[in-house]
Amino acid sequence: MLMPPFTLHHPDSIQQAISIASNIIADGETFDWVAGGTDVLPNYKWRINPKPHVISLANIPEAKQLSPYDIGCMTPLSQLTEDNGMHPLIVEAAGKIASSLIRKSATVGGNLCLDTRCFWYNQSEDWRRSIDWCHKADCGTGADCRVIPNQNTLCVATYQGDLAPNFMALGATITLISPDGERVIPLHDFYQLDGMKKNILKQGEFLLKVTLPSDAFELTGSYQKLRVRESWDFPEAGIAIAWKKGDYKSLKIASTALESIPKLHREQVDSINAEGWSKKESIIELAGMVRKSVKPVNNTSLPPNYRRSVVRVLTKRALKNIGCE
Repeated sequence: MLMPPFTLHHPDSIQQAISIASNIIADGETFDWVAGGTDVLPNYKWRINPKPHVISLANIPEAKQLSPYDIGCMTPLSQLTEDNGMHPLIVEAAGKIASSLIRKSATVGGNLCLDTRCFWYNQSEDWRRSIDWCHKADCGTGADCRVIPNQNTLCVATYQGDLAPNFMALGATITLISPDGERVIPLHDFYQLDGMKKNILKQGEFLLKVTLPSDAFELTGSYQKLRVRESWDFPEAGIAIAWKKGDYKSLKIASTALESIPKLHREQVDSINAEGWSKKESIIELAGMVRKSVKPVNNTSLPPNYRRSVVRVLTKRALKNIGCE
C-alpha cells in the first residue's frame, strides 16, 4: 500500500522543531509529529487523516535521553529494560507491547500519544468509504459515529496504549514543549475523554519526556493485560497497580483500553481505604468497584461486556501479584 505524499522535516533541536511547526501553522497547513512511526505511518498508508507535513523528533538530543527517572520521547520500547535501570513495572509493561521487532522502532512518546482506535476507523480507505465514513475520519461528509449512531458530536474511539496506566500508577509527570514554552503536568491530566481530541496538546506542542518521582523505585507494581494474541495485539483491557508495600494509602490503580482515555481510579481506592482494608474482602470489593467504573463500547475485537467483566479478574490478579492481601 503506497504512502500518500507529504513533506518530511528533520529538525536537529527543540528550537528548530518549534520553528518549523510555527511556520507550518502560520501558512494555514497541518502536520503530525512522528517518533518511531509504528502507528502514524500505517495509518497514513490507510489514508487515515494524513497531513501534508510530518515533523520527525528523531534528531533532537533531548528526546533521546534515558535514565531511570527521565525517559525521552524517542526512547525505543526495546530499551526499557532492567539493564538500563528502568522501573520493574515499566519493564513488565514494555515487554507486553506488540512484538520484539516492533518494540525496536516504537517509542515511549508514540505509545503515550497513541491515536485512539476503533473498528470503524482503523480500516482501509475503501472499507471506510463503503460504510459512508465515520465521525472521526469523515472526509468532510459530516458522517455519524458508527458506534453511537445518529450523532456526530461525540467520538468514543478507544485508547489502547500500554505504558500510560503504568506511568500513571507510578505518579509520572510529562514535559510538553510548544511555541509558548515548556510545561510540566501529571500524566493523568494529559488525556481528554474524547476519541478525536485525545489529549490536551496545543497546536504545535509535543511531548518531550516522561519523568518518574523520586520515590518511584520504592513502589512495586503489576500490569495485567487482556489481548486476543499474547505476542502481538493491542490491549482489550489493561490494569496497572503500584504501591509502597504495606501502605494501602499509597495504592494506585489505572486502567487502559476501556475508554477513550487511560483512567486513574482514585475514588475507588479512597473509598476502600476509608472503610478500612480487610485483605481478601477488600480485594474483591475494590475489583468490583473498578469494573463498575469503566465504560467500554463495542468498537474493539472483543465484546464490551466481556472486557468489562475481565477487569475484575485483572484487578484481583494484579493486587495479589504485589502482595496486597
